[in-house]
Amino acid sequence: MTDRQAIALVVDDEPDICNLISMTLQRMQVRADIAMSVTEAQRRLQEKQYDFCLTDMRLPDGDGLELVETIQNLPSDRSLPVAVITAHGNMDTAIGALKLGAFDFVSKPVNLARLRTLVQMALRLGEDRFLQQQEYPALLQGQSPAVQVLRNTIEKVARSNAPVHLFGEAGAGKELTARSIHQLGPRADKAFITVHCSGIPAEQFEQVLFGNKDDEREGLLAAANEGTIFFDEIADLPKDIQGKLIQVIEEKRLPTDAHNSPAPLDVRIISSTRNLLSAHTRSGHFRSDLYFRLNVIELMVPPLRERAEDIPLLSRFLLRRLNQNRTGSAPRLSQEAAQSLLSYSFPGNLRELENILERARTLCETSTIRPQDLGLGSAPPVPGAAIHTPPKKTEYIETATGEQASYPGQFTAADHETLDGFLETIERDAIELALSQTRWNKTAAAAKLGISFRSLRYRLKKLGLENE
Repeated sequence: MTDRQAIALVVDDEPDICNLISMTLQRMQVRADIAMSVTEAQRRLQEKQYDFCLTDMRLPDGDGLELVETIQNLPSDRSLPVAVITAHGNMDTAIGALKLGAFDFVSKPVNLARLRTLVQMALRLGEDRFLQQQEYPALLQGQSPAVQVLRNTIEKVARSNAPVHLFGEAGAGKELTARSIHQLGPRADKAFITVHCSGIPAEQFEQVLFGNKDDEREGLLAAANEGTIFFDEIADLPKDIQGKLIQVIEEKRLPTDAHNSPAPLDVRIISSTRNLLSAHTRSGHFRSDLYFRLNVIELMVPPLRERAEDIPLLSRFLLRRLNQNRTGSAPRLSQEAAQSLLSYSFPGNLRELENILERARTLCETSTIRPQDLGLGSAPPVPGAAIHTPPKKTEYIETATGEQASYPGQFTAADHETLDGFLETIERDAIELALSQTRWNKTAAAAKLGISFRSLRYRLKKLGLENE
């Protein structure tokens, strides 16, 4: 951020509240402009660029939700984080604000420590480095519409502090998605803690989550303080623990019997299930009041069969990663092996793809993986799943270092029909490696390759690595 003083818009019609917030902000080197109505706040937003907004829910000419919507509809170059002030215990209103795009809330009477934490979060959210950062793990790369929608949604929800619930098949990348939301948000430099709910015995859950006051061991919630906690398969959370988690969410502190001196707890919650969480609620297995607090933002993580066109790219990345601790170049997929993968249903999704490739790398007798090395057998495709045909024959032809080669990467007629295909594969490998090393920053990759950005874009199109 620049060295200018940050400016906040505080919207409340109670002078005492305005004075309290203004004095707190002043001590944090933040200037406050006061508006006492929705109309006045909307006028000020047109006149000045603010770093964040804090608005009460009840105003003389409307409510804070109307102002939250106004701010969400601002042009991207004038966007700003907005938080709301709610009446004590009014969680329904707070959840409604989070669904509309507010990043957090504070309840009356205003707790100053909680207010300072919220302000620090708002300032971090407003920094360009968080709004512009778009770095994703390799397994979330690709050009399929499904993964592009996923990345766009991750970018949006990362700017919020609202609870997120992910649902998707086993192995589709739910934890990977949760980590991306954490790493692209203002808590990136804090802890990311995963709770594997299905793997914790019910009788140990309370100590694992909330801590043990007898031996002063902190629980996973305390370890995640100021960061993010991810509940994987949260539907397996025992009923009594569900009740205590509701208390933690509402009071923003650990249960009084789990710690000698309970401290405020500031943690973002992301959860996941394989099926819709609402189904577990309807069956009575999951508490409906906890469901409404966790399911503020719902995000579906697509199965691999819905992003099948990304499989060649994902396979090349995984084979390189699997080969990191071995000498020599990574094995490559033959055209026929690539087609076999494209035609497969992948019930185990990304996790299964990695297992298949690791087995194939072990079993193949040359440095080129053939269909028989994959061990897919005659597994039936998922009903209705399309069989994808590679758009260009050369895109899936992979080179291999022949066993009798006199130098690395020598052209082998058994693996390539033409020299052009061989050279094209080398070019593709070099570009993909540069993109991987620069986290898919094309400008940096072009500089690393010693070519212009325009030249890189041309090569990406030519090699079928970028869809316009």
